Amino acid sequence: MFLNYLIKRLISAVFVLVGITTLVFLLIHLVPGDPVEVMLGETARPADREALRHALGLDLPILQQWWQYLSGISHFDLGQSLHSKQAVTALLIDRIPATAILSIASLFIAIVIALPLGILAAVYKDSLWDRLAMVTAMFGVSIPNFVMGPLLILIFALWLGWFPVSGKEGWLSLILPALTLGTALAGILSRMVRASMLEVLEEDYIRAARARGLSEYRILVLHALRNAALPIITILGMQLGALLAGAVITETIFSWPGIGQLMIESIQKRDYPVVQACVLLISVTYVLVNLLTDVAYTALDPRVKLDE
Repeated sequence: MFLNYLIKRLISAVFVLVGITTLVFLLIHLVPGDPVEVMLGETARPADREALRHALGLDLPILQQWWQYLSGISHFDLGQSLHSKQAVTALLIDRIPATAILSIASLFIAIVIALPLGILAAVYKDSLWDRLAMVTAMFGVSIPNFVMGPLLILIFALWLGWFPVSGKEGWLSLILPALTLGTALAGILSRMVRASMLEVLEEDYIRAARARGLSEYRILVLHALRNAALPIITILGMQLGALLAGAVITETIFSWPGIGQLMIESIQKRDYPVVQACVLLISVTYVLVNLLTDVAYTALDPRVKLDE
């Protein structure tokens, strides 16, 4: 049963990725701007422009370019950068570790902030602690990354001088971008933790556990939190796409040398192959995480059937 479910999900994932790749390919080519003009400048002669356009294959019909691109992907060939002439795969390999480190650090910060806030708000429902926790969560959700990032730079880098302003210069330079991404996710996650915990804490088995004299810690962590984990994991899986999208902005603000910054630089240069590869990588990651999220349901709740 598991194998059939996995095969179905992988087939649907392939169709999703082909659709995303096609849409991005068409949008990039329809957006005003010519990579040849960016590379040669506005003063270049028409003959030079046509020669470069032919060398890059940009004079071919759009459908033919699209088919060549999909054929290359099927052979794990993402092409070459129009500007650096480097293999796109090599460019991605250089940038993936930085984005992975930032995403993991942001997820860690979000969990460390959200779990205590959500549990505290649920245990002390309608109290001052509950209101303070939810105001903190709303604060994290309401401030976008492009505001939170410069605000953290202004306070902790320029005024206090505790962290570097930008770049990747050690673990200290990771804290501000990770906080920028993690606080937004923490706000959403803490509200879901609170809602899930409130529902679980009303169950009969929680009352039975208290009647047996179990400690409040064991009741909350080993019983309530585990049974409230399904919607929490759902939110984590769904928000990974938002985390990766936010990384594009955050990496640009902090000059963090990851996939997001590479994509912004490539968009400015009209470097089609690199932009398409960055979007494809983010899409593959998002689809795989959602697949793993669905499979994780069965480990936490045997009542969830794989064929549903």
